[in-house]
Amino acid sequence: MVKGDRVMSQTNFSKIGRSKGDKAFDTINFIISILILIVILYPLYLIVISSISDPNLVNSGQITFWPKGITLKGYELTFGNSNIWMGYRNTIMYTVLNVALSLFIIIPAGYALSRRDLPGRNIFMFLIVFTMFFSGGIIPKYLVVRGLGMINTIWAVFVPSAVSVFNLIVTRTFFATTIPEELLDSAKIDGASNTNFFFRIVIPLSFPIIAVMALFNAVSEWNSFFPALIYLSDYALYPLQLIIREILLASSVNALDEGMDPQELREMQQAAELVKYAVIMVASIPMLILYPFLQRYFVQGVMIGSIKG
Repeated sequence: MVKGDRVMSQTNFSKIGRSKGDKAFDTINFIISILILIVILYPLYLIVISSISDPNLVNSGQITFWPKGITLKGYELTFGNSNIWMGYRNTIMYTVLNVALSLFIIIPAGYALSRRDLPGRNIFMFLIVFTMFFSGGIIPKYLVVRGLGMINTIWAVFVPSAVSVFNLIVTRTFFATTIPEELLDSAKIDGASNTNFFFRIVIPLSFPIIAVMALFNAVSEWNSFFPALIYLSDYALYPLQLIIREILLASSVNALDEGMDPQELREMQQAAELVKYAVIMVASIPMLILYPFLQRYFVQGVMIGSIKG
């Protein structure tokens, strides 16, 4: 009976404790959230319906909320292009290699920088953070990559961008706030070396940060095109983003050919419009499918970096 009365009193208190200002604040937050959701989702929804609609209706602005003149010709042209599949293969390869190399460097480096007994730790952190604000620019970076013999190789795509200073700082913060010094002292008493402690204790406790860093690097590498644009000239090595760029440029150039038959030119323009929206969806679908399942890791990564500098 006492327990029931306590539950009822807590319920009544929660009802009484919420003022009109609190309810108004929640309502305003809800409305703002809905508006932000619409602003973010509508462009993506518009691309989806435009990719399956009649291009003439799309160009005339008649496609707003529902697809019209439904056709899958854009997707047929896109998936019928063997270069798209080649781009997918290359991008998956670059993403996997980038994630593997990044984790191989960031996890040990972040742990080492979190250790207070690391000689020169503050100097190392200053030099690392300094690169966040000042860099040599594109030309010196290109000269370095060329000097290493990586121009027009797969290594040029993911090696220069394998380590992000931001990710390194987040990883260091995770270890500094999660792995206590007392745990290391206990392991040393039991005869464990620093190496054994890292691989047998630290790594098993570090799955959250490993997942976060893997996701951050995978998303970044999947959407990346600039390194490939600068360092690659072999079409067979192009990632998906550059393949899509080449397809869109080729469609635009062909559509501007004034020597073509008007009917053929009009058909090519329609095909170019369909392909434009279809390739955007093709490049976005993998991340759109993965994100709902992995969203909590993104949130967790942001929280890890906000706990302590």
